Amino acid sequence: MKWIPFAFGAMAAVATADFFIKLAAGKLSNSVAMLIYGTCTFLFGLGWVVWQRTTGVSQFAQPPGVLAAMGVGLAFSAATLLIYLTFGAGAPISLASPAIRLGALLLASLIGLTLFQEPLTWRYVLGMVLAISGIYLIVIR
Repeated sequence: MKWIPFAFGAMAAVATADFFIKLAAGKLSNSVAMLIYGTCTFLFGLGWVVWQRTTGVSQFAQPPGVLAAMGVGLAFSAATLLIYLTFGAGAPISLASPAIRLGALLLASLIGLTLFQEPLTWRYVLGMVLAISGIYLIVIR
């Protein structure tokens, strides 16, 4: 369970990103927002690669990993653009962000179950039912 602290960090980072997207939405064009997002992401990644190279961490890239990483970049870029559009259209962060995240959780869970044959337990099913109920309750307020 060494992954749990990283998951909490990711939760905080995603919530912070939503906060800043909400602040920026409508104050700059979506294309400029995406350019700034992409620039920050590139510089952060470049800095990490340079730091790891200088500390002796081995660097490697296999073609399937490169393609999958490109998929990550495209998916997060699309998600960021769509969240800008969502907040730019006036969606409240307290409604849109949880609905988007819980919906993504459900889709990712289905991918885990179907493509990666991850186990299906009664607790998992109960959690999914509660998540779906949560989406419903959040959306209808």
